[in-house]
Amino acid sequence: MAEETPPQLVDYFVVAGLTDSSKALEEESQQPRPARPSEPITDVAVIIRSQGETPPQGFTCIESSTSGHPVELNAGLLSSPQMYICYQRGRGKPPLIDLGVHCEGKDRLKPGYEIIHTTPYSRSANLSSGAPGHQRTFLTYRRAAESQGHNTLGITDICLVVPSKGESTPHTFCRVDRNLNAGMWGPAMFLCYKMAMSKANTLVYEAGLLSRYPEQDSESFPLPESVPIFCLPMGATIESWPVNTKYQLPVFSTFVLTGASGDKVYGAAIQFHEAYPRERLSDKQSLRLGLLSVVDRRPITSKSVQTRRSICILSHWPFFDVFHKFLMFIYRYSISGPHVLPLETHISHFMYNVPFPSPQRPRILVQMSPYDNLLLCQPVSSPLPLSGASFLTLLQNLGPENALTLLLAVLTEQKLLIHSLRPDVLTSVSEALVSMIFPLRWQCPYIPLCPLTLADVLCAPVPFIVGIHSSYFDLYDPPHDVICVDLDTNTIFQSEERKLLSPRSLPRRPCKVLLASLHAHFQQLDEMYNKAVEEASLEFLLTDYDLVYGRRKQLELEIQAAFLRFMACVLKGYRAFLLPITQAPSDTTHDSSSLFFLQGFLKSRDRACHKFYGQLLRTQLFTQFIEECSFASHRHAGLEFFDTCVDKVQVDLEKAEETPLVELDDSRGGEHTVFIMPPEEPAGPDGAELPARYCYDCFPVLRAELFERPLDQPTAPLCPAKSSAPSSPAPRRTKQEMKVAQRVAQKYSSVPDMWARCLLGHCYGLWFIYLPTYVRAAPSKARALQTAYEVLQQMESRKVVLPDEVCYRSLLQLCGQYGEPVLSVRVMLGMKRAGIVPNALTYAYYNKAVLESKWPSSTQGGRLRWAKLRNVVLGAAQFRQPLRQRQLESRAGGSLPESRGSRPRPSLQRQTTWAGQSLQEAAPGGQLVKSNSDGFPCSQPSAVEAGVAQMIKALGVLEPGSDSLVVLPPGLQQLLDGPGSSEDGSLSDVSFQTDESDRTALDGADVQPSLGLGRRDKNHHGQGGAPRRGLAAKLQQLLSPARRSSLRQAPEPREPQPRKSPVDSLLHPHERPDSTASESSVSLGSEFDLSDTSLSSFSLRKSSDLLPEASPGPELPPVEILLSSCSLCQTCGWLVHDEEVMAGWTPDDSNLNTACPFCAHPFVPVLSIEIQHVPQQPSPSEPPPAARGPVLSDRYQCLALDQAEPEPGTPLSLCNGCKDSAAARGPALRSELETFAYLSPLVLRKELESLLENEGSDFLAQPELVDSHPIIYWNLLWYFCRLGLPSKLLQLVLASRHVRPAPQAPAPDGPPVCVRLLWDVLTPDPDSCPPLYALWRGHRNRTAQMQPSALHHPGCPFSLAFLEAVLSHVGLGEVHKAIALFLETLAAQPRPPPLQRSVYREILFLVLAALGKEHVDIAAFDKKYKAAYSKLANSLGKEELRRQRVQPPSSKAIDCRRSFGATLEC
Repeated sequence: MAEETPPQLVDYFVVAGLTDSSKALEEESQQPRPARPSEPITDVAVIIRSQGETPPQGFTCIESSTSGHPVELNAGLLSSPQMYICYQRGRGKPPLIDLGVHCEGKDRLKPGYEIIHTTPYSRSANLSSGAPGHQRTFLTYRRAAESQGHNTLGITDICLVVPSKGESTPHTFCRVDRNLNAGMWGPAMFLCYKMAMSKANTLVYEAGLLSRYPEQDSESFPLPESVPIFCLPMGATIESWPVNTKYQLPVFSTFVLTGASGDKVYGAAIQFHEAYPRERLSDKQSLRLGLLSVVDRRPITSKSVQTRRSICILSHWPFFDVFHKFLMFIYRYSISGPHVLPLETHISHFMYNVPFPSPQRPRILVQMSPYDNLLLCQPVSSPLPLSGASFLTLLQNLGPENALTLLLAVLTEQKLLIHSLRPDVLTSVSEALVSMIFPLRWQCPYIPLCPLTLADVLCAPVPFIVGIHSSYFDLYDPPHDVICVDLDTNTIFQSEERKLLSPRSLPRRPCKVLLASLHAHFQQLDEMYNKAVEEASLEFLLTDYDLVYGRRKQLELEIQAAFLRFMACVLKGYRAFLLPITQAPSDTTHDSSSLFFLQGFLKSRDRACHKFYGQLLRTQLFTQFIEECSFASHRHAGLEFFDTCVDKVQVDLEKAEETPLVELDDSRGGEHTVFIMPPEEPAGPDGAELPARYCYDCFPVLRAELFERPLDQPTAPLCPAKSSAPSSPAPRRTKQEMKVAQRVAQKYSSVPDMWARCLLGHCYGLWFIYLPTYVRAAPSKARALQTAYEVLQQMESRKVVLPDEVCYRSLLQLCGQYGEPVLSVRVMLGMKRAGIVPNALTYAYYNKAVLESKWPSSTQGGRLRWAKLRNVVLGAAQFRQPLRQRQLESRAGGSLPESRGSRPRPSLQRQTTWAGQSLQEAAPGGQLVKSNSDGFPCSQPSAVEAGVAQMIKALGVLEPGSDSLVVLPPGLQQLLDGPGSSEDGSLSDVSFQTDESDRTALDGADVQPSLGLGRRDKNHHGQGGAPRRGLAAKLQQLLSPARRSSLRQAPEPREPQPRKSPVDSLLHPHERPDSTASESSVSLGSEFDLSDTSLSSFSLRKSSDLLPEASPGPELPPVEILLSSCSLCQTCGWLVHDEEVMAGWTPDDSNLNTACPFCAHPFVPVLSIEIQHVPQQPSPSEPPPAARGPVLSDRYQCLALDQAEPEPGTPLSLCNGCKDSAAARGPALRSELETFAYLSPLVLRKELESLLENEGSDFLAQPELVDSHPIIYWNLLWYFCRLGLPSKLLQLVLASRHVRPAPQAPAPDGPPVCVRLLWDVLTPDPDSCPPLYALWRGHRNRTAQMQPSALHHPGCPFSLAFLEAVLSHVGLGEVHKAIALFLETLAAQPRPPPLQRSVYREILFLVLAALGKEHVDIAAFDKKYKAAYSKLANSLGKEELRRQRVQPPSSKAIDCRRSFGATLEC
């Protein structure tokens, strides 16, 4: 797969300002509005009118409140002085920027404030002078610094309000919360003031684009035309300043552009002033700017002309702090100089040569100049959507109560107008408002920083969230139905027309927890930011930057988690009210009422909150949320994360849970930092420095030829890996599912039975990851999907612990891909039965499958009715026919007329199933047969069966000596094999296939046809009767030569043998196949014929089920693969078997080690593979007779075998039940040994997902998998064969380096491959003592050709008598005596022989080899062995028994064997 391109840090660099085509936002002839003062307030005074004081010259006295009531400060005191407040406007000194009220002895004077102690006439300005006993109270103010430039933010208006008269704080005004009336009587009175940027002589125009880079639009993201007006939201201005006025510092602002698809683009801009030439101004413009005298139009030289410009960066990443530093560096670079490098070089260097931070390089330190640098850190990896929100800024500017009020306003979709004099704060707070309602998403207009030209949106009749500069209210009044939020004064203004719900309507306990959390974090913020400047600077210098940054980020996530917990409590249990689509979609399928049970959800909430929930359920927020939960969406990862949060929270708690909902990702805190040096300065021809020739009077127009070409940067997986989209063909786990799986594995690792089920769940997860490859190669997609559904049912029956929903999701995805909506409904019902609530992604796949797939027609018309009527008539007729035949027999003396049996009995027609399949078939359940009736003897086949048998032979499907057809029904098989004994013909042999069983049989009819044919009377079986047309067509379809290649090679027919009773099995030696592996491998379903291209030929069976009995001497496969997971611990030298390896694995999905059960040391287990290539040869005419495996009663036979010579050609039995290749196969076989790491299912799953992510889902069907990724391949093959799961992995071996096809290979589609899973090692250590089971088999099959060393190891004390004694003790239930005999025999030796297996393994394998696995109950043996161990421990001690390796397997190992099944050979 092609590598993903890294994300680009910056998309565009834009310069905006005044252009020649800019339109004026106000008519030039329009006079300034007189209602708004143009000069700031510079002085405040207090006068006492009762003492004859009057306002000083230039001062204005405040004599009434906002509604006209008198505002004498001490009106409530007897004989009180009449005190009033006065103020003065002007530009001669810096303006006032704050007012306050100070009480001596109670308040501490804030830094920078001054107290008004006296009036202008030198009298005391104590506001409580007429109130005896009251503390002295004075007005205070704070003035702007002298260094601040023109258009400084200051107080522009002052007023007094009397709340008892119904007055409230005016809009955009700040109120001093200290009553100015100190008397006991009289109304309370409060001082209010307004902060604004006083502007005079200003012309405002619409901003335009001056220059940009790159000049060509990107295909994925073209530059929006509206960017310039967002860079300068209040317009591009022309202003006249006094000549000596200092320049104002650049103002930083941010904005967000939202695309049609909901994608966000973030903008960071700085606004600055620069000189504007007077020559470009018209007379009207100069007159309005005050540059010409009004009378004689003479130029005024005491003023300068300035214009406002902006430089901006557009990016898909909200790195606002980084962009702010870079833009400030570019601005300072433009006003300084001269420089060697042009400005364009630094811009292109930052855009193209600064890589995006990634996990490999989480920190990028960019050195822009010797004095300027910036640090770029990797974004926090979080399932929450990325945004430019700052919850710290939200809480700082609003406080806990107002933040909760705005949360309620957003949830009920109100019109919100957020304004501030700080444009960078608007975007941060607006983004926090839309982020705090996660998982809901704001659907209405959203403009965090609204330009003046787009202010008409405030009159829209829909809800909106709009942020605007507070200077907008100097020109216009806000609409009456809008809730205004002033971030500068921390006030919310609501009109009477649109009152919010009370916060008491919110859920009580979640709201209480949220408010308490916000208060705690608000106090931490106050301690963090309200320190003195010197103290904060010292702390920053002495503290590592990472620590400070991490503290802020952690606090940010904690505030966000508090809102997330509240939303999780509000929507708790919402998934239980989702309505899945269970029928064909209609016009109302997408309605929220069809997807969600609104009334049920509302009734489940507290009655006191019904008003809030009623408004919430009617919002577009909730409707869109339900649609995203029901259908495919790119937000499935966030929704899944929210579901986990819902599961964690408890609504009734009085405090938040200890488990954090949002965790700070530690992976980003890496120490690796990449240094990016500034662009190199070019050198002259002789190496000398070039002269500095780039100097700018104003910000230049960008020149394309000065930009550097982008350099090739190293590619890495920089983009956050997107989890599988709903259209992705490969099932993958989401990040949240991986975390949950880790927690589940960690939890169950200490619980033996749950650990085994957890491993089993991951094994099934591996197969369902492989399922798309399996289904893609299947000719019958429906049958392959049905097989997967049966695997799900098997998992439910085995009580598998599923750590995720990949199994169900993969099948649902494939049902939608191949058009199986009904099966999707069955899978969803299966999840419901299993108690699994589907997450957002799984639920989306389900609805996608049922919506986009073609449903079967539900209106079948008369065809269905006729089929029903026909079945009723035929059923009634067949029930009556035996009675009629008895009547005819009684009349005719036991003989039936010839004509009664000549006509074939019609079969019932299967009705159309709910899946839309309408087939006419002759199933076994389609014939109604009277059991054991006089008229229907079953000893002879019917005429129809005879005709069908002749047809099969005529087609040439079954040739003499070859079995290429699947197992046929008993009736047909009997006809083909010749006359013989038949079954009793009872009704128990007739199966009525209905519903699921019938559907399964129909789906698999192309592989295992079940032909149910009615039996005929024995007196008339010679009459020929052709079968019905439907049956003939079905046989022709099933037995056509085109299907022959997809049928398994069946064993040759043999003579039927009488059925043995259980008593015979106990009294006589058990009859076993040639190899002890044959039966277990068949029960595993691990013996495959690769010529079968039909994946649906696999018949899912339990591990304990057996396939149809095979005839002796089948043709050996040319390729036989032996697999074993038995591993040798290098520390102690003992063998660790499969279940012990599983028990020693850790829940870490990156740890390959297992723990040795004997020495407890970790080691990497291995998977041993032996590939045996057998040359094909003609099969002998007479197959060798089946070998008998001796049991305990075969002592004399074993002794006779020891003394007798073997017959020529008899195969020899070696270790692990393998036959002597020279005797059994004729030509020498070629074998190949390989060993690879044996991976835990958790580790293998992680590696497989990584492989699919890098190579694609089709890679699992390519032969390169075997050679390029052998560890993954062989482990997958082991687990699939271990559990009996179908796959096409064995086909890949034939195309790998392990198999070189011979030129004379006769099979057209490749030779068959046999897989055998062994319990013990493939190649025993020649230096160690042979295991007991190998000695037993050696004694049984001793021949002259066998070397003596194969049976007698130097120092091996185990004889045949010893083996028989051990078996005798075990057979009598005296396992402790068998163990004691084993230990005594070893102790009697002067030099104990080297052993590699524990005593438990030696005795168990010996019993399995002697008695046969089917005759041994391993669970019962474990119980007896454990009791024997406890009995011996009392006498010998546990430590001594452990030293001699007598201890039984751990309970975890036994549970692993029980869960996976004891299906391995020994």
